[in-house]
Amino acid sequence: MADEVWIATALLHREHPDREDFTIHEIVERVASENIAGGMRPGVVVHAYLHCTANKEPSPTGYRMLYATGPNTRGLLRPTDQAHPLRKGKITPRRDQIPARYQELLDWYEREYAKSSSGRRGPLDAVLALRGLGAEIWQDVDPDEYVRRLREGWD
Repeated sequence: MADEVWIATALLHREHPDREDFTIHEIVERVASENIAGGMRPGVVVHAYLHCTANKEPSPTGYRMLYATGPNTRGLLRPTDQAHPLRKGKITPRRDQIPARYQELLDWYEREYAKSSSGRRGPLDAVLALRGLGAEIWQDVDPDEYVRRLREGWD
């Protein structure tokens, strides 16, 4: 089911390159219309919502195929997206485990999607972006002299 969810999401991204994400409903509808497994299986929704979502706690799988951009929206994972630290599973389907007509999606993913920039940022990125902020304030200040001045009169 995870591979079906990835294929459906990849097809949506390729057809709508201007969109960052899709609703879980859109992804599930696409899985149904592709009919990869010969019918809609009941676990597809939970795979799209949780099992394939990289930035959610794994329960029980550790797949990293989708990225939650909102409570009910998902996009394919990009290399720059932050995954939950306990998720170590696959990011894309194995070529030999999906129908031949979808295998070129793996090439498209590597060639185009994974290399495109994304505005998505993890919480660690926000902290790292602060590095060096305000450095110009202390540009002409000797740190030892500054501490000495602060400690004057402490005795």
